Amino acid sequence: MPVSFDGKLVVAISSRALFDFEEENKVFEKSGDRAYMELQLERLEDSARHGVAFPLVQKLLAFNTPDAHRVEVVILSKNDPVSGLRVFRSAKHAGLKLERGVFTRGRNAYHYLEALQANLFLSTNEDDVRGALEARFPAARVIPESAQAENRHAGEVRIAFDGDAVLFSDEAEQVYQREGLDAFQRHETEHALRPLPPGPFKPLLEALHKLQNAGAEVPMRVRTALVTARSAPAHERAVRTLMDWNIGVDEAMFLGGLDKSAFLTAFQPDIYFDDQRGHVESAQKHVATGHVPFGVANRRTR
Repeated sequence: MPVSFDGKLVVAISSRALFDFEEENKVFEKSGDRAYMELQLERLEDSARHGVAFPLVQKLLAFNTPDAHRVEVVILSKNDPVSGLRVFRSAKHAGLKLERGVFTRGRNAYHYLEALQANLFLSTNEDDVRGALEARFPAARVIPESAQAENRHAGEVRIAFDGDAVLFSDEAEQVYQREGLDAFQRHETEHALRPLPPGPFKPLLEALHKLQNAGAEVPMRVRTALVTARSAPAHERAVRTLMDWNIGVDEAMFLGGLDKSAFLTAFQPDIYFDDQRGHVESAQKHVATGHVPFGVANRRTR
């Protein structure tokens, strides 16, 4: 019978998000793909350093046991197939059981997300991430310079989400951008009982919720956090939306404009997702961070 990804958490990830290929990427930018390919082939036996998303992938793969394969991680890369050899060699050396990859040599790779049934796409290329989001897949641009997760909670994979334009739609954010904070608060109070439309990362939260129900034989657990600039009374709509979805988060932080960095440092996520560039720039100094270029705050002006 053919292999099926039905019911699994599927993560598609670029080679630069998983491994530190920043030095090699500079060669690509300066001298082109042929020089890049030759350098990767020259370094084939040199294991690449771990990238920002490596700890996340390592922990997610720990959900797989001899009796159940719950997580699939696929390399989805604009690298050429020859350079892909080093990716798989480095993964094997690091103890990551990766079996599948798609390499497109400079062409957009996100077109393969539907075939992969992906629940998450992580890349360092913003255009690829935008394309994935437009195709309605959870996607984030991993910040290569962001701090890597420290292994202080080896038995938990911790993921933190912003609310509006990440877990939820940017409906409320549009009100805030257009009319200001007071109007936003009034709007959310008036609509507290009406669930927010889903944002791009709802499918990932749903998939993580299923992983949380893994049996006792699994040596890993999921812990999630909502970290949002909302405060009372606007917090109620966010909570009620999650209740309507029948999905919970383990921690919720309604910060009312406080800098999120200290709270993220305390939570210690393996990755944090936010749509606001300012929040991303602050968070990346402390935790592994992914920018979600979605919604009104990320519209490109011509």
